[in-house]
Amino acid sequence: MLRLVFTTLWLCLVASPASALTVGAEQPARYLPLLKNKNVALVVNQTSRVQQTHLVDYLLQQQINVVNVMAPEHGFRGQQGAGEHIADNTDAKTGLPITSLYGATKKPTARMLRGVDVIVFDIQDVGARFYTYISTLHYVLEAAAQQAIPVIVLDRPNPNGRFVDGPVREAAFSSFVGVDPLPVLHGMTVGELALMIQGENWIEQAQSLALTIIDITDYQRDMPYALPYAPSPNLPNATAIRLYPSLCFFEATSVSIGRGTDLPFQVAGHSKVRLGSLTLTPTSRPQAAAPKLAGQQVWYKDLRHSTMQGLDLSLFIETYQQFMQANETFFTAPAFMDKLAGTDKLRKAIEQGQSINAIRATWQTDLEHFRKAREPYLLYP
Repeated sequence: MLRLVFTTLWLCLVASPASALTVGAEQPARYLPLLKNKNVALVVNQTSRVQQTHLVDYLLQQQINVVNVMAPEHGFRGQQGAGEHIADNTDAKTGLPITSLYGATKKPTARMLRGVDVIVFDIQDVGARFYTYISTLHYVLEAAAQQAIPVIVLDRPNPNGRFVDGPVREAAFSSFVGVDPLPVLHGMTVGELALMIQGENWIEQAQSLALTIIDITDYQRDMPYALPYAPSPNLPNATAIRLYPSLCFFEATSVSIGRGTDLPFQVAGHSKVRLGSLTLTPTSRPQAAAPKLAGQQVWYKDLRHSTMQGLDLSLFIETYQQFMQANETFFTAPAFMDKLAGTDKLRKAIEQGQSINAIRATWQTDLEHFRKAREPYLLYP
């Protein structure tokens, strides 16, 4: 039932993707010859589709020997909530083993890859460094390099690809929401990131990796692209995906951004500090088992018609100031805030009352260095 409701909600709220482009998975003539007579492992989730058919089912129909499916955060079917432990299991439809890359280990082990000849990575990303699918990509590439297994990345557009912004992750704040030294918004596709991860030697034995990118045809990074499938349970529509980079920092605060309601990543609210006039009560749901402020009436600011895009700090700083005036705790997880930002400078600047312009100025030099470093790996205009 959850899957049916989730899919229906997504299809009702999102427009069709640009028809001119063709994603990597929908160019089988380019990758099927590389998989014939090979033992294939897939890193996929619910977004891994060839038209309306899941990539797993499609490859099996093409007589490709799929031997293992590896699942990222949210699981193979994309139904688990953020941070929820993903266990190994078996796919009921195909009988294939599903091994978790968001459970006991986040990097494929030698046991997972025993007998594998090639790995295919096909997961839709949303363009923010702290969205963990690209962290999974990093560890898949590293494991493949260390075990001499080729990787094929089937590329997909970045719905926030127009933006390059935010602090570049500092080494001291490395975590699974910031494995590589990327800004909050990197403006790259998964395929481009894979090339950069290898080219910049961000993984061990990078130069021994055999990497193939099946690029998107007729794609430009500023092209509007509405995803045909929700990338995760709490990003149910294009509005949530647009607001996600600006709202994710609230995860480290006492503010609810709508988990446990019908409007995840489309509102910001609190039970004591009235941020808006919309009232909702977060409740435990399959995609949000323990939402912030569960069971409490929360006064939300409705952001569904907001013009916020890219990395917009105005609401975050305004809300911090409201909490200070109300003598309420704002940063409930400051260490996590620093991991999301990739630095402690952002949090400290907000606490010091610095202006948005002053704060944004602090990361411009690092951002310019990143822009130059990424140039050799860009595949799209």
